[in-house]
Amino acid sequence: MTLFLHRLTQLEASWWCPTRGLVGASWHLDVELDGELGEDGMPFDFGEVAPWIKQRLEAGADHTLLVPTRAPGLELHDCREGLCVRTTLPWAMELRAPRQALTLLPWREIRAERLADHLAAELMRRPPPRVSDIRLRLREEEIDGAAYTYSHGLRRHAGNCQRIAHGHRSRLHIWQLGHRVPGLERQWADWLADRYLVDEADIIADDEPAWKQLLTTRYRAEQGQFFLRLPRERCAVLPTPTTVAGIADWLARQIARETGRATRVQAFEGIDKGAIAQATP
Repeated sequence: MTLFLHRLTQLEASWWCPTRGLVGASWHLDVELDGELGEDGMPFDFGEVAPWIKQRLEAGADHTLLVPTRAPGLELHDCREGLCVRTTLPWAMELRAPRQALTLLPWREIRAERLADHLAAELMRRPPPRVSDIRLRLREEEIDGAAYTYSHGLRRHAGNCQRIAHGHRSRLHIWQLGHRVPGLERQWADWLADRYLVDEADIIADDEPAWKQLLTTRYRAEQGQFFLRLPRERCAVLPTPTTVAGIADWLARQIARETGRATRVQAFEGIDKGAIAQATP
């Protein structure tokens, strides 16, 4: 007998791509579970198995950087912070973070289908009682309109959002004069795509001439010490923490200033949550 759960949870992460760089991701997670019928007429109790799967995923790949360790131009080694990732393709990056902030995968590239199979195999190492097989499916939200991916880290966050390189795939809605403005939505989503959003308070000065074109972020949070250096052109610097509220407010102010019109922005953090901000020129 097979039972299924659609949209059991969401997986929010970033992944390293040798052609795009840091890529934010938000996936719905569907699950199928096989098991023999018990005396109660069910293979197992949904109320017990579903929280178990969700807890395991949230303690694993969720809110981490997915690192394909065999990707071209990528090196990985131990460091004082935990693990260090250095890349050359498509651009140079150095990331140092506690081990739990990274999910290492022995692949050349990250693909959702392969990741889902890997996570299912991890769950089946110690399956719940009466569960004989687990299959997972990761799928992106269907978005009719502008969407972008971004990565960030929230130093002040008590949970896993403090990890310096996790991310999201998000919708973007912009209103002016009481109407949505699809052209502005596409323009800003295209500009934000695959960028790293950083709080200017977390940036440290680099005096080395070779690093003038790079931006360095360093902070200590509850889970440990975090460090990230990447090209300035791949970053967007905000005057506040890069929470979804901070992003919405920053976008509303930027767009109102550039267009000379009052602007309302609805920014999403992943799939189901977000913030709305308004600004005048």
